[in-house]
Amino acid sequence: MSEDLQQRPNRGMQRILIYAGVLLVVFLVGFVPMWLKARTAGNALTETEHQLFLAQTQNDLATAVIDARRGDYAPARQAVSRFFTSLRDEVDKGNSSSYTQAQRTAMQPLFAGRDELITLLARGDPASADRLSDLFVAYRKIMNS
Repeated sequence: MSEDLQQRPNRGMQRILIYAGVLLVVFLVGFVPMWLKARTAGNALTETEHQLFLAQTQNDLATAVIDARRGDYAPARQAVSRFFTSLRDEVDKGNSSSYTQAQRTAMQPLFAGRDELITLLARGDPASADRLSDLFVAYRKIMNS
């Protein structure tokens, strides 16, 4: 009789462990696919944010070129200032930047004419439109290489 009493708690404990194991398997069957989907969506979001940043940066520069060609020097100055600020911030991020190492290195000369270009725009000098066009071409060349 004492053997029957000892076997019953063992059976009860085995049953609890089986239920716990089944519950864990059911949890994992639901959790793992959702975790994989969330991870994939997170990676896609990061890539989309990088592409959005690149498009906004190029858009700021293109806007500055168009505004300067039209003779709207104040908005052109603001747009090129945004371009240089966002470009500097992104280049300073290092390896977590949207740009490759080669692109970051090639962009360093672009910063050399920043102050002079902004000064030309502040003065309303028509030569600034040509300088902006050259800057745009140089930026596009770096991005396409």
